Amino acid sequence: MSEEIVQLNEEVIKGQNKELVRGSVEETLNELLEAESEKLTQAVRYERNEQQQRYRDGHYSHNLCIFL
Repeated sequence: MSEEIVQLNEEVIKGQNKELVRGSVEETLNELLEAESEKLTQAVRYERNEQQQRYRDGHYSHNLCIFL
């Protein structure tokens, strides 16, 4: 009977986990900033109508750097 041997590379796993966490936190923060912008301007991105008195001025993604 043959046994399967599984080898794990800790450094690769740590790097993948770090990227997963960073990406999740970055996405969450961008969504929170987007929601705050909508609340402050009372408009969603690119919305235009005659009753609207405020406009959103541009948009850019934020990158999050995590140092462990």
